[in-house]
Amino acid sequence: MEIPDLTSAFAEAAADKPLMRATSHRVIAMSLTRAAIVAEARAWIGTPYRHQASLKGVGCDCLGLVRGVWRALNGAEPEAVPAYAPDWAEATAQEALAEAAARHLVRLDDANAFAPGDVILFRWRQNLPAKHAAIVTSSGTMVHAHDGACVAQVAIAPWWRRRLAYAFAFPGVSE
Repeated sequence: MEIPDLTSAFAEAAADKPLMRATSHRVIAMSLTRAAIVAEARAWIGTPYRHQASLKGVGCDCLGLVRGVWRALNGAEPEAVPAYAPDWAEATAQEALAEAAARHLVRLDDANAFAPGDVILFRWRQNLPAKHAAIVTSSGTMVHAHDGACVAQVAIAPWWRRRLAYAFAFPGVSE
């Protein structure tokens, strides 16, 4: 029995996957580009809204969208996400979403200095913690999941800009 040479098959399969490197608690793509993040976020458009879900084409919420894009580009998620109720931010009054993002993404000093591929977080009201996430797709658009709708690309209109609280970049991003 002849053993097939799988070298070319492995090389072909890996050709469209970024190189990975491990850090102390996460895996980061070494060739992650803004274009790849935007393309992956746009691939989720049309996914139905499902609270706590994170499966492209099946269902996700705003955090699930970011988690799914992370998995597609970087591999396993860096930490398990605990169960959360739709009113988690109002109930806890803690910046849990921003704190979790800061553990795994790179916080931008100026939230308004976001670029395509960045993750932006919003507050529904000034006195409440940030509880909505989106991925920037251009200087004026974002992809997000919103209760009662499918994942969509929308304008970052003045209404959204007034509620912008934080911006983060994926680690290891190149232009």
